[in-house]
Amino acid sequence: MAATYRALASVVMLIGFYVVALLQLAAVAALGVWLYGHTNGLVTGKLLLPLVVALGAVAVGLWRAIRTKNEPAPGLVLDEREAPQLWATVRELADAVGTRAPDEIRLVPEVNAAVGEQSRLLGLIGGRRTLYVGLPLLQAMRVDQLRSVLAHELGHYSGKHTRLGGVAYRGRLAIEGTIERIKPRNPIGLVFKGYAKLYLMVDNAASRRQELEADRASVQLAGHEAATSALRSLPALDAAWNFFTDRYVDSGWQAGLAPDDLFGGFGQLLNARREQIDKLQQDVPDREPSRWDTHPPIGIRIEAMAQLPAGAAFADDRPAHVLVSDVLDAGRRLQSLVLDLGNRQVLPWPEFTHAAIAAGMQRQADGIYRAAGRFTGSAEPGLTTVLDLVRAGRLGEFAEQFFSDATRREAAARFAGPMELLLDNAAVRAQRARWQLSWSGPAQFVGTDGEPLDLAEIAKLAVSAETLDEALVRLAELGVDPATATVVQGRATADNAGVIGAIGNVKVDGVQHDLLILDRGLILVGGPGKAGDGEKRLKNLLESTPVATLATRHQFLPYEELVSVNVTRQIPLKAELTLHGGRTVALQELYGSELLERHSRDNLLRVFERINED
Repeated sequence: MAATYRALASVVMLIGFYVVALLQLAAVAALGVWLYGHTNGLVTGKLLLPLVVALGAVAVGLWRAIRTKNEPAPGLVLDEREAPQLWATVRELADAVGTRAPDEIRLVPEVNAAVGEQSRLLGLIGGRRTLYVGLPLLQAMRVDQLRSVLAHELGHYSGKHTRLGGVAYRGRLAIEGTIERIKPRNPIGLVFKGYAKLYLMVDNAASRRQELEADRASVQLAGHEAATSALRSLPALDAAWNFFTDRYVDSGWQAGLAPDDLFGGFGQLLNARREQIDKLQQDVPDREPSRWDTHPPIGIRIEAMAQLPAGAAFADDRPAHVLVSDVLDAGRRLQSLVLDLGNRQVLPWPEFTHAAIAAGMQRQADGIYRAAGRFTGSAEPGLTTVLDLVRAGRLGEFAEQFFSDATRREAAARFAGPMELLLDNAAVRAQRARWQLSWSGPAQFVGTDGEPLDLAEIAKLAVSAETLDEALVRLAELGVDPATATVVQGRATADNAGVIGAIGNVKVDGVQHDLLILDRGLILVGGPGKAGDGEKRLKNLLESTPVATLATRHQFLPYEELVSVNVTRQIPLKAELTLHGGRTVALQELYGSELLERHSRDNLLRVFERINED
């Protein structure tokens, strides 16, 4: 019944949304008649146009929501031949909760499971059912824990949550689509935003009740221990997945590389760090419930589960992946479906790890080498450029830019850290060292014999003119020639840079541009177009073209090339940027400029502060 009430509430609330729109349309019409009687037609049109546009957005939002098709999410379809035990388990659980089994099971990359139905007529007529099972759950859970998760999801079917929930889903689409098309300062938009909050509050409350209803099936069919431990494990697995992608995948992905078996790697990490993950599961996230939650907090769900009667469930501590015939093959096939590799080089995990870390190390080394090139005037700077500064007694003078709070002597000594990075990079370039993959801890830097290689002591010798020769001898003994370590990227790029803001229609040296603010530099887009369309234009630009590509098509100004910034006015922003070599760039925000988001200017000012501090 709860699902029916939710669908009914969603329909009523959605109708109310358009009733509000009709009332506002009537008010606009009345205002138009009054204005026309007291002013002329031109004034009336100018005043009413924004309001009419806003009401037009309502019709567009509804039309698009009705036409939206509930297509299955991307994933690997598992037939009974590939997962006979999984299919048998799902059918058993579906029969137990009194619902029709799904028509297909899809393996997906998320730490989650879900159900969906390709319903029609705003979700009122049922259709093909899909059960989504996250591969990480198969890799990490026991069979009885996965049974609990699947029972919960099938419980949504038995409660008709998926089918009738389609009305609520399309209601969200209609309201969100309407609000997106109304400009922030439009008075009609304020009314719709208030109504949207009310709609979400009502719909989210119904969604939370449905989750508690579905938890009954988990306890009934899997028992208290399996149900609660599965629920506890989800935040820990989510944290493990994020750790895996952040520490093991992202750096290589950004360098144009990809592992040949992404999900197999996650399985290796789970096995190697089992104790750490088990400890995470002991800590249930403790937070207060919110009216905006679609799910109750885990702590509240576990407390509610403890009050529910359990059925005759049996413990099954087998790994959940036994329900699939070949989980490793399934993971590789899933990777081919859900990952767009582009032109990335695919490597086995050991080679991927080494290449990823080496690429990141080279990027850092290039930044130091470019600084040395600017300092010395060298066109092809490298490790020998830096070592020549050491021999000439000028390292402290050069290193001051990296350690602004140090004297020259202190800066030279502290440069041992960056020097170690440069020496590690030189050893890799000379093929005398590599980064060795470890699933239980950080990758190790090892020599050709596979033993750990630590160049910290040589780096300390290399920052002093008195001990430089000794450092060079020890490098030679390792087979490392400093001359082979040179700059690869002669100028900083926007590869893998993040966007922290944007301002439409600013003047750069007196000429109008759009300004993209990255965490590594500024992209100056010439010939931007008329003022008033800046926010929309910037969104389209960033959505249509990768940042790195935009930096090659337009003028890119890396922050590392700036010596100082003189801000003469903050709002609207006016500043003069001084580059190495003495060239200046005048930047002026106009009163008609538009911010991509409200913190864009503040983020840029913070960047300027850091440049001046350095």
